[in-house]
Amino acid sequence: MDHTFVSAFVLLLLVLDPFGSLPIFVAVFKGVAPERRTRVAVREVLIAFCVLLGFMLSGEGFLRLMHLSERSLEVAGGVILMIIAIRMIFASGGEIYATDGDREPMIFPLAVPLLAGPSAMATVLLLASRQPERLAYWIGALTLAMIVCGAVMVLAEPIRRWIGSQMVNAIEKLMGLVLTAIAVEMVLAGLKRYFFDPS
Repeated sequence: MDHTFVSAFVLLLLVLDPFGSLPIFVAVFKGVAPERRTRVAVREVLIAFCVLLGFMLSGEGFLRLMHLSERSLEVAGGVILMIIAIRMIFASGGEIYATDGDREPMIFPLAVPLLAGPSAMATVLLLASRQPERLAYWIGALTLAMIVCGAVMVLAEPIRRWIGSQMVNAIEKLMGLVLTAIAVEMVLAGLKRYFFDPS
């Protein structure tokens, strides 16, 4: 399952799911002073970016250290994405991650696990391990996806008011459906490589 820059960007955007996370962004930022929201959003996005970049750069070394194959990672990543996708389809955004709106967020829950969660970690690890020669593409796609997430986070309340809660929920369900198909493709690709390309 080879990726291009565009397909990697779309995949990362689906996994990070900034529009589906709008209700969480709004709830979390209720406890943040309006003049600090942009600074907090930038800080959380940078933390998440550093975490995911670390996983991306250390992907092959991590696989060797844990004696894991790319096939097992592909299947595991697909299963994780499937779980996230199902929760996106059948749960509301606020139910996916617990939030605490009484204090300013620091790492939890915005940077980790909302942005740099298990599904995102598995995705960047898989991209880097499957096609390490395109690492610059994956870093660029991750950077662009995180910029989009940061912009949505900063503009969460205006976006929610503009498009309405029903449209936010519809976008989240649509992203969940697309992510389900990607997850199934990842699992099938991993199983195909396991049974027909064991080398």
